[in-house]
Amino acid sequence: MTGGHQTLALILFSLFVAVTLGITTWVSRHRHGSAEEFYVGGRLFSPLENGFAIAGDYMSAASFLGISGLIALFGYDGLLYSVGFLVAWLVVLFLVAELVRNCGRFTLADVVAARMSERPVRIAVGASSVTVSVLYLVAQMVGAGSLVGLLLGSSGAAARTWTVVGVGALMVVYVSFGGMRATTWIQIVKAVLLMGGAVALTVLVLLRFHGDLDHLLTTAADRSGHGRRFLGPGLKYGGGWTARLDFLSLGLALVLGTAGLPHILARFYTVPTARAARRSVVWAIALIGGFYLMTVVLGFGAAALVGPDAVRASNASGNTAVPLLAALLGGGAGTTGGAVLFALVAAIAFATILAVVAGITLASSASVAHDLYASLRRRRARQRSEVAVARAAAVGIGAVAIGLGLLAQDLNVAFLVGLAFAVAASANLPVLLYALFWRNFTTRGAVWSVYGGLVPAVLLVLLSPVVSGSPASLFPAADFQYFPLQNPGIVSVPLGFLAGWLGTVTSREDADPAKHAETEVRSLTGAGAV
Repeated sequence: MTGGHQTLALILFSLFVAVTLGITTWVSRHRHGSAEEFYVGGRLFSPLENGFAIAGDYMSAASFLGISGLIALFGYDGLLYSVGFLVAWLVVLFLVAELVRNCGRFTLADVVAARMSERPVRIAVGASSVTVSVLYLVAQMVGAGSLVGLLLGSSGAAARTWTVVGVGALMVVYVSFGGMRATTWIQIVKAVLLMGGAVALTVLVLLRFHGDLDHLLTTAADRSGHGRRFLGPGLKYGGGWTARLDFLSLGLALVLGTAGLPHILARFYTVPTARAARRSVVWAIALIGGFYLMTVVLGFGAAALVGPDAVRASNASGNTAVPLLAALLGGGAGTTGGAVLFALVAAIAFATILAVVAGITLASSASVAHDLYASLRRRRARQRSEVAVARAAAVGIGAVAIGLGLLAQDLNVAFLVGLAFAVAASANLPVLLYALFWRNFTTRGAVWSVYGGLVPAVLLVLLSPVVSGSPASLFPAADFQYFPLQNPGIVSVPLGFLAGWLGTVTSREDADPAKHAETEVRSLTGAGAV
């Protein structure tokens, strides 16, 4: 990209930042500082507004950049991410949305702690929620770095670092001053921009091939260097038993992980009723489903028009496939049309990253303040003090995400999000389902379920090829790879369920049937819900 093209992209990005900061400033002048206002925006959003916000929260840099890049590089196997991310919403719709809205107040721990001894449960679930959120944040930081690296060229290493720092600083501002209300409106604006950009690029790709999808797929296969294998399974997750198990592990994490993501569950509290929560999910599924269908066209379009070799040369993990495709569709490098389309896509991707990190940071800071801090300081802690802690926690979480994001610059963002899903599916989902549906579930079972999924998931990632033992790992010079799979879900998810069962059956504490009955009635009818 030339200097003028870089300037155009940065101007468009700056315009979005100015608009979102304006929203944050406006909201900060009209808030009254209560925990309900800060955490859930006063529960005043309509199902349509919340559906767009959920879609905005979910359609992250991993979707727009990572999945399209994986499809461009690996064809069918990259498509598996789109399928997994979308199918996961059926679990959310039928098992989670209404029940969580009826049983909880601000965080996932509210649902679990309703039947248990609060302090140990809140500490365990709060720690797990922060871990998942930080992993998800790292993916967004890596996406930001990839975009800036493409925008400024190989000489932009320092600018890439400062961009990651800037994204972290902006997300702290959004959360600290605007809370959930500002974050929700930022998500809505971002969802509209992202859907508009994806529709425009998809139409341009289809016009190039005169609407002939078969011609698009055949051209992508021919340019891939793998022939027809590009359109079938096995290019990334084929071959030996390790790759096949990795595929199963990935699918398990993607399908089950969404129902355990703290920033997604928090969105169900921003609507007034459980029925509104369910309608929000229906709107979200419609938007997300349409978007993922478009990522398939964009991924194969990048393979057919840009070529996997050019994508890999720009970014080894494929994170820049969509911006490169946009520049080519606009007329190619050096043309005004190419520059404008590239700048628009880069600005939308930046907007995507900023909006998603705001939602994740808010959810994780809420876990720190509402679960960890309030538990350690007793539940009599004043709400205003709790909100102040949440704002301070946003700064600390932002600093950690920035550091890890700089460290993981060369990993694919969709893959990084897959790790976050694996931890969520291992630690959060088992304890949530047990708390909602198992009459005999106890406090020990809840704590063991969280740690029994969280610790193995994190430990297996540390001992996997992701961290060491391969040229593409975080520490390529080191080798402490003892777990052969990149995705730990196939081991850690069953361990989470097993630990919850084992903790319950070995507990000397008897489950309170009255509390279970109260939770069951409340979850199914909404009686007594906040």
